[in-house]
Amino acid sequence: MSFEQRINYQLNKYPKVKKIAKTLYQRIMYELSPKIKSEGSIVRVSPDDDTHEYFFGYYDKSPWDITDRYILCLRANNTWSDVSPKEKADILLIDTYLPIDDEKRVQKIAETSSWNVQQACMLQWLGPDYASRIIFNDCRDGQYVSIIKDLRTGVEDVINAPVYTVSSDGRTALTLDFSRLYNLRPGYGYYNLQEETEGIALPDSTAVWKIDLVNGDVIPLLSYIDFASFMPRKEMKDKNSIHKINHLMISPNGKRFMVLYRWFINERKYTRLITCNIDGSDMYVLSDDDMVSHCFWKDDETILAYENKKENGVGYYLMKDKTSEYRCCWPQLTADGHPSYSPDRKHIVTDTYPNRARIQYLYVMDDEESEPKIVAKVFSPFKYDNDTRCDLHPRWNHSSNSICFDSVYEGHRGLYIVDVM
Repeated sequence: MSFEQRINYQLNKYPKVKKIAKTLYQRIMYELSPKIKSEGSIVRVSPDDDTHEYFFGYYDKSPWDITDRYILCLRANNTWSDVSPKEKADILLIDTYLPIDDEKRVQKIAETSSWNVQQACMLQWLGPDYASRIIFNDCRDGQYVSIIKDLRTGVEDVINAPVYTVSSDGRTALTLDFSRLYNLRPGYGYYNLQEETEGIALPDSTAVWKIDLVNGDVIPLLSYIDFASFMPRKEMKDKNSIHKINHLMISPNGKRFMVLYRWFINERKYTRLITCNIDGSDMYVLSDDDMVSHCFWKDDETILAYENKKENGVGYYLMKDKTSEYRCCWPQLTADGHPSYSPDRKHIVTDTYPNRARIQYLYVMDDEESEPKIVAKVFSPFKYDNDTRCDLHPRWNHSSNSICFDSVYEGHRGLYIVDVM
């Protein structure tokens, strides 16, 4: 662990101090560093429009349809002054086969009032074909919902719950309390509805719901008490500890899911990585060394995560579900990022947060032991920082030869592609 990372790790206990120290340090180092805007074979796919912000969302979903021709995108007016803006965002469909100046290249197909700057509205193509139906979150008639829209017919089906993660067959989703998430981590929740558990450190209420996307049933799955009472640690029992869950992700075969269970004591954050069967049974604590960040299922039994291991420190680790087996990958990559495997599972991509010179990197690896290859570098202006930062959130196309990412190196959020094979 570098000197900077050791300082960062210690400052995690004091988020407000960390925010000030980080900004001051980066501004000083930026002035002393060489300046670049971008490097790599980067192509913008969103419109050449500096009056709007364009982006897709999180790293665990693909904006491409199955043909890799059409890309989903959000368009907003402002993504730098509020983490969960109060105005609606447009949902766009981009035909990448048409010229950039063709008026038919970009179509508005929907809009949403429930979105944030980190994960947008959970917009994605719906499986198993990923061809004609999309799903996204919205707030309608005073309720969070998810909308399944058929782009061929224009027909919308309204599901009476928002989605967080969707199974590859398009039949099942899991969700959480987006209002509680908004109050505890604004960049990942929605502002629209009052949190029913506000002020309650450990609510005796549902934390995870299972959604049947075929018949619309919404079933309570696990409560906050379920998480807090499973193999409890002393910090969980502290009367001042505040509990939440985040980052649900269903396994490729749809039989299990992972979830980050977090609790806070004052400004100190603790995180567990837990896996469960899709019905909430067979809970297993896969990682319990205080810090787990971004994860991805390599297959139905293996998870790649950026985390801390008390024996080895922070880094990327490949873990076998329901065992204590793990191994460190790419020890030279010690900074946090958003990793994912290509659909053919032959390659891995991850990114970085802005470094001391405000440069973000995009890395591609051929396997867990190969040398990381830099495929793009982009500058991140100070305008986009802290909770309203622009993470690259790299995502693969279905052919496993292109990566889409969000960036602000041109002065505003845009959607970009880099070919890697």
